[in-house]
Amino acid sequence: MGMWGKRDDMVVHGREPFNAEPPVAALAGEAVTPVDAFYSRNHGPVPRLDPAGWRLTVDGLVARPLRLTLDALRSRFDATEATVTLQCAGNRRTDLTSVRAVPGETPWGPGALSTARFRGARLADVLDRAGIAPDAAHVAFHAPDVSASADPPQPYEVSVPRDRALAPDVLLAWAMNGAPLPPVHGAPLRVVVPGWIGARSVKWLTRVTARTTPSDGYFQATAYRLPPAGGDPEGVALGPLPLNCAVLTPADGAVLPSGPAEVTGYALAGEGRTVARVEVSLDGGRAWSRVALEEPAGPGAWQRWRTTLGLPAGDVHVLARAWDSTGAGMPESPASVWNPKGYVTNSWPRVRLHVR
Repeated sequence: MGMWGKRDDMVVHGREPFNAEPPVAALAGEAVTPVDAFYSRNHGPVPRLDPAGWRLTVDGLVARPLRLTLDALRSRFDATEATVTLQCAGNRRTDLTSVRAVPGETPWGPGALSTARFRGARLADVLDRAGIAPDAAHVAFHAPDVSASADPPQPYEVSVPRDRALAPDVLLAWAMNGAPLPPVHGAPLRVVVPGWIGARSVKWLTRVTARTTPSDGYFQATAYRLPPAGGDPEGVALGPLPLNCAVLTPADGAVLPSGPAEVTGYALAGEGRTVARVEVSLDGGRAWSRVALEEPAGPGAWQRWRTTLGLPAGDVHVLARAWDSTGAGMPESPASVWNPKGYVTNSWPRVRLHVR
C-alpha cells in the first residue's frame, strides 16, 4: 500500500502536497473507482481534522447563521447519495507537451479524474435552513489547508454562483463509496459539485459563506483561470467541465499481437450534458467507427465505452473523439487548445501501439 492508502502503482506527481493519479488501466475495470485508486489533487498539506471537534459555519448573507456538528448535519438534513465523476482542471495536460512545454505545472495524464458514490446532505437544504438572502449571488467554500503556492500563502477558498449552489445535485458529503471520507479526500466533510472542475469541490470544508461577489481568494481570482490573451486582462475563470474523452486500454506504448483487441475508455460531458457518441479511428482520422457507450451511473458521472478493433502489424495510433447531447464535439489538435497553464485539454486523445 502506498501513501495515504493508495495503490503502490499510483503515478505520484508530488509527495507534499500529495498529488497522484492511478495507472489508466485501474480506471477501466469498474464504473465506480475504488478509493485506493481515486486520484488526489492537493494544494497544501492534508489537514487532520478531528470529526468530534469539527464544526461547519454557514454565514454571510443569511438570515439564520448556522454552526453545525457532523452529527447535526446528518440528523437534521435528509441524506442523499450520488455517483459523481470529479476531474482535475489539468487532466490530460501531458497531451499538450507534444506541442510545447507547460513549465511549472503538474504533468497530469488522463487519470486525473475518478468516480465515486458520495453520500451527504444537499447544500441547498442547508442554505435554505440558514435563510439565504435574495441578494446573495455567490456561495463561497472555505477550507483550512494552506498552500505555499498561493500569493500570498493562504487557506483554500473558492465559490460557485448561487444557482449552482442551490441545485439539488450539489452535496455536502461525509461518505465515499460507503465509508467515511478518508483524510486525503476531505474528511470529515467536502463539497461535491458535479460537472465542474474538481477545484470547486472543496475538501475539509469548514465554512460556507453567502456573498454578493465571487470569491476573491487566490484559487479563484488568480489560479484556475485560462491565462490572459489579447485584450483580456484576467483570463477566463474555469467552472463547468468541457466535453472530454480518453483511451484507457491498451495503454500508450503497449506492445500487442496483431488481430482483434479490446479498446476501452471514458467520456465525460460536464454539467447538464451527456455524451451522445464516441468514435475511434486507426488511420489518422480518415475513417471512424462508433463504439458501445455505457449509460452513466448518474447525471454527474462519466460514461465508459468499449469496442474491438482489428490491429494491423506496425506502429498503430488509436484516436478517439466524442460529441455531447448539445451536438458539440472535441477539437482535433492539441495545438488548438494549448495554453501556458495546460488547462482544458480536450483534443482528440491518441494512444500509440506497437503491433507485431
